Amino acid sequence: MSPPAIRVIAICLFQHDGSILVSEGIDSVKNERFARPLGGGIEPGESSRDAIVREIREETGQEITNLRLLGVLENLFTYEGKSCHEIVFVYDGSFADATIPSRGEIPMVEEGWRGTARWRPLDSFGEQCQLVPEGMFHLLRERL
Repeated sequence: MSPPAIRVIAICLFQHDGSILVSEGIDSVKNERFARPLGGGIEPGESSRDAIVREIREETGQEITNLRLLGVLENLFTYEGKSCHEIVFVYDGSFADATIPSRGEIPMVEEGWRGTARWRPLDSFGEQCQLVPEGMFHLLRERL
């Protein structure tokens, strides 16, 4: 059996009035809720910057601007009972459409799944819903 692959992803922190835009999920094995900034996998031959532009366009249909790399996190976690390992390029950015932050929710499509991204205040994360990847709060405090 081959070991699980390390996934390399890019995510973007969109900020508005003390909130960030996240997609929420649940780990049904641990019965835990989590929220993650939008983004996804980096394809072979693609830069992390190009990947986040592509991922946001695919997921929301929106263009982004003012990208700034905040840092890179190594994320070791368990999801649905499986050990996972990610290298996460974390960007700060803005939507080209300046009206997006005033919307409470943004429709999303990801690999056939339809959902909604929501603005959540930074102080709303904790035991009830964790902000992932681990280390995100530290990076936010350090870089923003």
